Amino acid sequence: MARIIAISNQKGGVGKTTTAINLAASLASADMRTLLIDLDPQSNASSGLGLRRGTYSKSTYHVLVQGQPLSAVIHQTELEALELAPASRELVGATMELSQEANRHQRLLTALAPIRGQFQFILIDCPPSLDILTVNALIAADRVLIPIQCEYFALEGVSELMETINEIRRAANPRLEIEGVLLTMFDERTNLSNQVMADLKAFFGDKVLSSVIPRNIRLGEAPSHGQPILLYDIKSKGAEAYIRLAKEIIHGTEKSIGPGPERPAGDTNN
Repeated sequence: MARIIAISNQKGGVGKTTTAINLAASLASADMRTLLIDLDPQSNASSGLGLRRGTYSKSTYHVLVQGQPLSAVIHQTELEALELAPASRELVGATMELSQEANRHQRLLTALAPIRGQFQFILIDCPPSLDILTVNALIAADRVLIPIQCEYFALEGVSELMETINEIRRAANPRLEIEGVLLTMFDERTNLSNQVMADLKAFFGDKVLSSVIPRNIRLGEAPSHGQPILLYDIKSKGAEAYIRLAKEIIHGTEKSIGPGPERPAGDTNN
């Protein structure tokens, strides 16, 4: 049974989609059968895995709004163990189209039920907002991963996200837990990055993941080539960081449910 992880932060530019793409790819490279669901109307996770706009006719919009099966929109990626349910700009209108539907917040949960057993991990790339799409993701998820950029206003808006998570726990999904807080665009040479890390640890405690994602030019280049960093430049610092993150996520899963899949091979502690 898959562990479902929503990757969410309503603040844009924090590395959310970069994390969705590259964590999914790193899990897949460790032979974890993985599905990435793109719920962001910008569809950057879809194009970042090589599926360009206009090359597919159905998306997660058709699943949420029209009730089509999730299996009907899934595409294979370059990585054998990684599949993708792409987004489209039609998702912009999903909130309005679903507003009168009684089950509007459980659409994704319902769609996942028939296929959950086919994967070990299902990652959901949420839009940078706390709208009906993100609520669907959080109700469907077991865990939420929160990427936070190492900048001055790092904690801005996080309290609102936490309130949403707590409300969803109370009202619809009591099993929802925080997978972890992930520091992105980290530069250990600067006082700012280290101060942000200290602030986040003071706020979130042991929920701050030990893996951090550095500022890395190659990470920024990879999406324009439609590839995760593991395929674009496996020797880059960005690739090493996401492999470490995948190990940490897998290890956390093993601790929660007992012995399970093997961890990614290879020493990345350079």
